[in-house]
Amino acid sequence: MSLQKTPEPKPFLKKQDEKILVVPREKIIPKEGFHGIKAVSFDACLKTINQEKQFLWRSKMEQDPSYKQIIPYLVFTHQDKYFLMQRKGTASEQRLKNKYSLGIGGHIRQEDMTSNSIFDWARREFHEEVNYAGKLEIEPIGLLNDDTNAVGQVHLGLVLLLKGDSGAISVRSELKNGQLASLQDCELLFDSLESWSQEVFKFLKKQQD
Repeated sequence: MSLQKTPEPKPFLKKQDEKILVVPREKIIPKEGFHGIKAVSFDACLKTINQEKQFLWRSKMEQDPSYKQIIPYLVFTHQDKYFLMQRKGTASEQRLKNKYSLGIGGHIRQEDMTSNSIFDWARREFHEEVNYAGKLEIEPIGLLNDDTNAVGQVHLGLVLLLKGDSGAISVRSELKNGQLASLQDCELLFDSLESWSQEVFKFLKKQQD
């Protein structure tokens, strides 16, 4: 009698794993690199993403800095205040638990690519994460890169400023709470902001000054 060999489990795959949009680092980041927010031509950037995009398992990409996971990072503003959020202690991203955030971000899956417009995706993602019924104007800010920590090394932000005509906004999903705050309020919490939000804050503060 022969025993059947149990198949080896597939590497990296988790029960809730998913394929996400990534681009080889060398195709989207200049050789000299950069830190913080860099102004770019969004048309050229989106063209590069569309030409070089791949959809690979998220669990593997979290450990592979040779790829950048493309993350639209949505910053909401109304009357010179910004929507400041705090993540739950049970947030799915272990490395960002309890951190404050100025941006709503999310991975792009293949099924999300119903159009080539990043703005269409941004609107959908925004309304999935928050309750908001007002109008929105979307203004591209730039690319956000931070290779100083493990999270930043595998992600690249497309920072979009969402200008609302209403201050009636509240969180849902994995975000714990949120409120409109001035840049002065955000500065008091600077050390508790996630690294990307620190870069966004510095950019907005510089624009204000």
